[in-house]
Amino acid sequence: MSTSYDAVVIGAGPNGLVAANHLIDQGWSVVVLEAQAEVGGAVKSSRDVHPDFVHDTFSAFYPLAHASPTIRSFDLEDHGLRWRHSPAVLGHPLPDGSWAMLHRDRTVTADLFEQAHPGDGDAWLELCGQWDRIGDQMVKALLSPFPPVRHGVGALARLRSVGGLDFVKTMLTPASDLGRARFGGVGPRLIIAGNAGHADIPLNAPGSGLMGVLMSMLGQTVGFPAPEGGAGGLAHALARRFESLGGEIVLSAEATRIQVTDRRATAVFAAGERYVARRAVVADVVAPHLYGGLVIDEDLPTRTMKSMRSFELDPGTVKVDWALDGPVPWASRPPHDPGTFHVADSVEQMTEALGQVSARVIPANPFMLAGQMTTTDPSRSPAGTESLWAYTHVPQDTLADGGDEGIRGTWDRDDCERFADRMQARIERLAPGFGSKILSRRVMGPHELEHADANLIGGAINGGTSQLHQELVFRPVPGLGRAETPIRGLYLGSASAHPGGGVHGGPGMNAARAALAHSRVRRATGGLLR
Repeated sequence: MSTSYDAVVIGAGPNGLVAANHLIDQGWSVVVLEAQAEVGGAVKSSRDVHPDFVHDTFSAFYPLAHASPTIRSFDLEDHGLRWRHSPAVLGHPLPDGSWAMLHRDRTVTADLFEQAHPGDGDAWLELCGQWDRIGDQMVKALLSPFPPVRHGVGALARLRSVGGLDFVKTMLTPASDLGRARFGGVGPRLIIAGNAGHADIPLNAPGSGLMGVLMSMLGQTVGFPAPEGGAGGLAHALARRFESLGGEIVLSAEATRIQVTDRRATAVFAAGERYVARRAVVADVVAPHLYGGLVIDEDLPTRTMKSMRSFELDPGTVKVDWALDGPVPWASRPPHDPGTFHVADSVEQMTEALGQVSARVIPANPFMLAGQMTTTDPSRSPAGTESLWAYTHVPQDTLADGGDEGIRGTWDRDDCERFADRMQARIERLAPGFGSKILSRRVMGPHELEHADANLIGGAINGGTSQLHQELVFRPVPGLGRAETPIRGLYLGSASAHPGGGVHGGPGMNAARAALAHSRVRRATGGLLR
């Protein structure tokens, strides 16, 4: 049986739903095919850890979504989305009892830095001022198709006002050095380096400084918000908007093949049905599942298949969720309660841990990103309790364990539980008695993450490494760098495409815009350009 639509979107993750919303806004008929029984991809929440607690299965905080012009344009608040903010954006507790804090109010952040090291407050406000002048154009340029002509010109026009080439040099400086160059105390260095650690770029490599500043400045402008009631609230708002406009979502419909006729994508097979695509197929799937997977080798140019052999995934992930019967018992209370916190004794330890992952070694002292979700959104668990998570990266292929537990890197249940104990011990050092607060614990290793979302190959959460050799024109393989693929009418709209990972909808919107532009060209040429 066949049904026909202007566009078939594969995957109801945020990028697929963004593409679907934009296409239907332009009057196209659109169907979204989702393999799972629920929309969201890696933006979901559930009560699997404890029936009284909501935990986000994958991602949790969404500064890029809040800042994204694409997602803002959909007015998702009209479709049930409510953003919640914690008292402070981010905290970094240290063994000596001190805290580095990023408060949403930049003057509070600056005052805390100034108290710890005179001069750092003014230096922080200077960085914020520079971002005010150029940051909006930089975010729009980063999320635009490559090359970002319009917003790139906008950023260049503002470059002199922020220091010209000195600002460019700052953005190219590795995160491990950037903080030391601009600040005298450890607080700003920890905040910038920790935020850079949200990607898999080594902290001593170019690109990490830009990531650290970007995330830190988003914390000062939009915060690190979370959807009220769980991460799934964002995905469900996108789905509700799409369906309210007449769009169709088919759940439990795993796409198995994209039909290619005369080098053009013409249909998608899923769950025994054939979905005809009159104008476009948008694939919100990781690149290795598209090239040589949904599109068979015989339908692809040899150069594409050859390039895909060097496609590099980002590291794997181990994520632990806890239901706590009370707040985290910090040895030293933070000045303001943070939604997000990072765990590392120093920038140097952070750099070492991420370097071990790059060297295919399981970190002895993993750098951890964590979230106090009830602190951010009281609806997540009963009053006086805490819905908590932490995750860290591990190698895709392991050579050795940097610790003493002999973890093998097979990530079976034994590996996962022992590594989770290592992670939990890191928090226990900073919050004595933490273990006694635990009502239940869930450990999701690379295999569990991939089973829950097939796009997360080996627990890779960013659709491919964020390092410079696989960004811009090199993403997912050299020469593509845009949503277009070697197959006419087929567009890659996942995090494997530029601008990469992060819940901002950039790849999905870029794919939708490319499909619309090519459709207009075909109409203008009377179909001569197929």
